Amino acid sequence: MITDDGRELWTSATGRGEPILCCHGGPGLWDMFGTLDPGPGFRLIRWDQRGAGRSDPRGPYTLDRMVADVDAVREWHGLDRVPVLGHSWGAHLGLLYALARPERVSALVYVSGVGLGDGWHAEFKRNFEQVLGERHPRWAELRAKDRDGAEERELAVLQWTADFVADGARHAEAMATPWFPINYEANAALGEEMRAVPESELVEACRSLRVPTLIVDGTADNRPRWAVDSLEQALPSVTRVRLPGVGHVPWLEAPDAFRAAVTDFLVRHGGVS
Repeated sequence: MITDDGRELWTSATGRGEPILCCHGGPGLWDMFGTLDPGPGFRLIRWDQRGAGRSDPRGPYTLDRMVADVDAVREWHGLDRVPVLGHSWGAHLGLLYALARPERVSALVYVSGVGLGDGWHAEFKRNFEQVLGERHPRWAELRAKDRDGAEERELAVLQWTADFVADGARHAEAMATPWFPINYEANAALGEEMRAVPESELVEACRSLRVPTLIVDGTADNRPRWAVDSLEQALPSVTRVRLPGVGHVPWLEAPDAFRAAVTDFLVRHGGVS
């Protein structure tokens, strides 16, 4: 599909049934929802965000532009109102889209997001180093050098192993297959813009958001879950599900529990049957 500013975005629809519009993590990564199975009653609308994966490797990279791209994907698939499911950075993008276009979002599923503020990074860094353990020196070595393509992938796989409680290497390898270059320009630009938005401003905006929202946390995510508390407290219509002993990618570690939480919520709140 082509956006209004001429950027080509890769998108696909998989499955049959009620649509769910997915926003993947990053920024600067690509769609990794190929292993997400919401059940036979749903159809996943997937896409690679601009600058990443199979999409056009060009910006601009701004929050407003990314929100506009979500709306363009929705419109291209012929959807009027749709549940939006976002993971990690994509959870924040889904929230921003719901705030900007609430009439287009029937429900929001906010998976492993990092909340509205920026104070969680120090704890995350400590948790990450502890979980990575004996693998940390190799990660640090790769991080500090100029990397070729194979080393870039090795670094990502090492980093992603820390997102899981069990079978981290296997899950991280699956996430890195197929492999695409990481767009560090998009990551830096969008990260800087997110940090510039005061938490209080987002809290105030969320207080008037009437879109039913499901927050899904893995209790063992190395990103501290208290960072999401202000979002939960601000939303007028919110459900929060905590999955015990699960890390950052719950549909890989606890697929049945994750599916049950999402489908139950969408049947009750998302306008699906």
